[in-house]
Amino acid sequence: MFRLFLLLISNLVFSQSSLIDYPHPYHSTYTESGIVVSQNYLSSDIGIEVLNKGGNAVDAAIAVGFSLTATLPRAGNIGGGGFMQVFIEEDKTLLMIDFRSMAPKLATREFYQEAKEKDDDVTRKGYKAIAVPGTVAGLFKAHELYGTIPVKDLIQPTIDLLEQGVPITQDLYLAINKGRYIQNDPESNKIFKKNLSLGGKLKIEDLIKTLKIIQADGRDGFYKGKIADLINKHMIANDGLIRKEDLVAYEVNLYPPIKTNYRGKQIYAMGAPSGGGIVVLTALNVLECFQLSQLAPNSARTYHLIAEAMKFAHHNRSKYVGDPSFSDIPYDMLLSKKLACKKAKEINLTEVSSPKKTARTGNKINNSYKESKDTTHYSIVDKEGNAVSVTYTLGYSFGSGVTIPGTGILTNNQMNNFAHNYEITDSYYRSSSPANKLEPLKRPMSTMTPVMVFDKGKLELITGSPGGSQIPGVILQVLINNIEFNLDVGAASMVPRIHQDSQSLSLEYEKFISEDTLRILESFGHKLELSDTMGSTQSIEIIDGIRYGYADLRRPNAKVSVQQ
Repeated sequence: MFRLFLLLISNLVFSQSSLIDYPHPYHSTYTESGIVVSQNYLSSDIGIEVLNKGGNAVDAAIAVGFSLTATLPRAGNIGGGGFMQVFIEEDKTLLMIDFRSMAPKLATREFYQEAKEKDDDVTRKGYKAIAVPGTVAGLFKAHELYGTIPVKDLIQPTIDLLEQGVPITQDLYLAINKGRYIQNDPESNKIFKKNLSLGGKLKIEDLIKTLKIIQADGRDGFYKGKIADLINKHMIANDGLIRKEDLVAYEVNLYPPIKTNYRGKQIYAMGAPSGGGIVVLTALNVLECFQLSQLAPNSARTYHLIAEAMKFAHHNRSKYVGDPSFSDIPYDMLLSKKLACKKAKEINLTEVSSPKKTARTGNKINNSYKESKDTTHYSIVDKEGNAVSVTYTLGYSFGSGVTIPGTGILTNNQMNNFAHNYEITDSYYRSSSPANKLEPLKRPMSTMTPVMVFDKGKLELITGSPGGSQIPGVILQVLINNIEFNLDVGAASMVPRIHQDSQSLSLEYEKFISEDTLRILESFGHKLELSDTMGSTQSIEIIDGIRYGYADLRRPNAKVSVQQ
């Protein structure tokens, strides 16, 4: 009788433990209703606030886009630009909104080459580094197409937050202290450095005034009115290149997404001027030629194949991708399955391939094109199934470092993303890419790419990430982990990552890859380089109508917010 009692207790304990046991510690947040995932907890809550008021995913995306200007000033922006992917459930519309920053009319190759001889940082800091911002125009275009709540109501939560003061978290405190270029600008110093204290409040009175002008006058309030006048005035006073006519002339571009099929799934990404989408889809096409599912997500062979596919994909974006308004993009070739499998056959399973060599690739040229990791992404799905995926940026952390006096607007340094050495025709470095050469009114190539995954017309996954040149690889690894290895969105996001560029001899890796895996990679010929954390994916997975959100743990203060 006692043995029977022990058996019953044992069975009960086993049954209970199996019910509360989990395969991994990276738990997603789920709902059957609306969900917002962003890099800041306050912004995610603002998105849900809009959904609770009856707004759709586009309305929420507009509100989050404005709010990150206050909550994540080093990357969130109205002084920068980016890309938005929109999915409308009712008619299955898929659209990419390009609000990438644009070169001013006065920007020429000769001007910057002469300026860089005096200061190689001229495209990274100060007024000359600033491209015409597109975010406000992009958010208004999204509202024009699909918005349901007045824009003034979508901006108001950010005004309310700024009037209360944005909490200075440890992350924000450290970011301000480490801000590379804000120390050079008197206005940025006054706003961010003065009275800076951990646990204090960040208040930007001029930004409140700017947002109220946009509330009252719409897009024109930014591009034609008082704000444009202030930008024009301070550009002239500080030898910057943007003029009011550049702001007036700025247009948002609408494109269909580019896509590939992978294991029966349809993967949609941003086309040019994004090179990131090209990299993700090209690498997927190469990897589809291998049986990755027979491997493990964190095995040396998996990392090796991803690295080799990424070399090929990054080379393609460096050589062929630029602003489609200025050059034809050979999508058929870039996304060719036949070409991808031909490349796959050239990959040695146990030996690293060499990067492209050229006689004219000195260190100065190699290092002159630096892509910042300080970008941000957010993903949203509303209760109707409409979805929005947005990646936008100021460029470097706090962009150019310049805040336009009287506006509170932090500005980008996207002039850095042009190929300023393009006349070197035998170089494979992207600093000399003819497709991305600087021309007036042109948009620089970007690695940003919001991504959506569908299966037979049903949305299954939304993702995107900051990370500069690491962005495509970060997204690629989330997709591979989810599709090939059947990992849920939490686990797929947290497998340690690698980064391999076409122009680097080193394979960068996150620190928690096992020593055995690293030894095997070294035996394949990889030169390993320890990296900081890579990216910060903000993702939503949809399974049987349930939305599972996961905010990458690699950067603090991100949050999944859901409708109750």
